[in-house]
Amino acid sequence: MGSASKQSDQRPTGKQPKPGSKAAQQADRRARIAELRAAEQRRERRNKLLTIGVSSVLVLAMIGGGTWLALDAKHKKDQKAAAAKAPIEGVKTWDNLSRTHVQTDVKYPQTPPVGGDHNPVWATCMGNVYDQPIKNENAVHSLEHGAVWVTYNGKATPDDIKTLSDKVKATQYSMMSPYPDEEGTITLSAWGTQLVVDSAKDPRVEQFFTHFVQGPQTQEPGASCSSGAM
Repeated sequence: MGSASKQSDQRPTGKQPKPGSKAAQQADRRARIAELRAAEQRRERRNKLLTIGVSSVLVLAMIGGGTWLALDAKHKKDQKAAAAKAPIEGVKTWDNLSRTHVQTDVKYPQTPPVGGDHNPVWATCMGNVYDQPIKNENAVHSLEHGAVWVTYNGKATPDDIKTLSDKVKATQYSMMSPYPDEEGTITLSAWGTQLVVDSAKDPRVEQFFTHFVQGPQTQEPGASCSSGAM
């Protein structure tokens, strides 16, 4: 008997389940689950990237906004400093004024006075608006403490008086009172310094406040302007 041909015993691999069978249904279900999981992972990655992107934009916006605010604040500070240093047209100054405390009336060379001997008690100058004249000797002591004194005569209009009153009320180390005997309509005085204007709308009024309220002319920086006379 001749030798029989040797038959292969190989079995098919990766056999697909019969369509419609239970095994096929389970395979389909697993495939759908895998697809859903993959889609969910892709969605999570997109959301994560979107969140990172939005957060980055917000951080950059905050940094940019903070930088702009800082630059704007610096610009305003520089403007104020420049205004404080800029010369004011028409300002008159006096040097070497005496500072002796006296109990008597003083005859001053300026009207209103800008310095010299004065009463030991200052006029309260924390944005005070007086409707009657105040004593020169008390007012000069306030100037020594760095106050700006606004005075006016009968030529000042009601609008002038209102504008100046509002400015003084909003400014510590300032005061205001009528001064019938002064020549100029409106006079702004600080220690050793004076400016006369015709209108409260004159831009030099704001300049004078900026420069001289507790300004470089102050003889006693930090001295009180409250709890004085009046």
